[in-house]
Amino acid sequence: MTVVVLSWGDAVQAGTAEALTLAARLAADSAAELHWAVTSGLEQAAAAIAGQYGVRRLDVIAATPGSTDAVVDALAAYCAQERPGTIVIDQSVEGRIVAPRVAGRIGAAVVTNAFEVARSGAALRVQATAFGGDTRVEYRIEAAQCVVCVVTTTLQAEPLAAAQPFETRRVELAAAAPRAGFEVVSAPQVQGHRLEDADIIVSGGRGLGKKENYELVKQLADALGGMWAGSRAIVDDGWIDSSRQVGLTGKITRPGLYIALGISGASQHMAGCSAAKTIVAINKDPDASIFRYARYGVVGDCVELLPELIRAVRA
Repeated sequence: MTVVVLSWGDAVQAGTAEALTLAARLAADSAAELHWAVTSGLEQAAAAIAGQYGVRRLDVIAATPGSTDAVVDALAAYCAQERPGTIVIDQSVEGRIVAPRVAGRIGAAVVTNAFEVARSGAALRVQATAFGGDTRVEYRIEAAQCVVCVVTTTLQAEPLAAAQPFETRRVELAAAAPRAGFEVVSAPQVQGHRLEDADIIVSGGRGLGKKENYELVKQLADALGGMWAGSRAIVDDGWIDSSRQVGLTGKITRPGLYIALGISGASQHMAGCSAAKTIVAINKDPDASIFRYARYGVVGDCVELLPELIRAVRA
């Protein structure tokens, strides 16, 4: 079982000496070796101070990552290959991002905002701050691997009186296949005319009650020769595709007629339809915000009123 400090970049960052001090204390407490793993750009700078903090082995990762994604790839591959027990990372701005992602990749436990780490039998005892620093908590970690993100501003660097010898080792990692930064798992399919160009839009919301009732919105839109749409709420619920969403995070429309059915009138939704020449609203809540924007408003149940409206339009 080893304790390893992970560092990357092209210079030793402020806080690294403090992280090494904490890791050295933990290694001694655990009867383990302290290793320091750095990316290739840090080799010379790390070698200059490693012996001062009790590092027994300096692992130089044969990688010069330029992005945070590449840093995570390299460090996760190193940890998966070397299997250190406790992994210490200085909680810099980037460290807060890297630590949980590395832990997730290797299936390890993770604790952030830590300021003290010690071994308690077979478990790791980690003290950390919580709730913005107002509370101190103690975690007992029994996982085989744990990533600890350390707030080094609370620690004091304590170099040894005499530097110790250490081994430098080059670590070659198995080449990883390039990965996309994100993957599109679904995409809206737009067919026919664009919602932004429609002169008549009939839009539904959660006030319709259930997905099956949304068919009434489509029928009224077809009868009027318009397009059907909806609020973000029913897009999130899977009633309609996101290409039909009206609102701040959807489509910004300017129809001649906008019919809002079962829509409360939240500001995010109104940002997408308030430019309509005429807004007609049907909602059973007389205090619904939509009535402040509507030229014509009907207080009633959409599911009961829509069949009559559809028959009237088709007549």
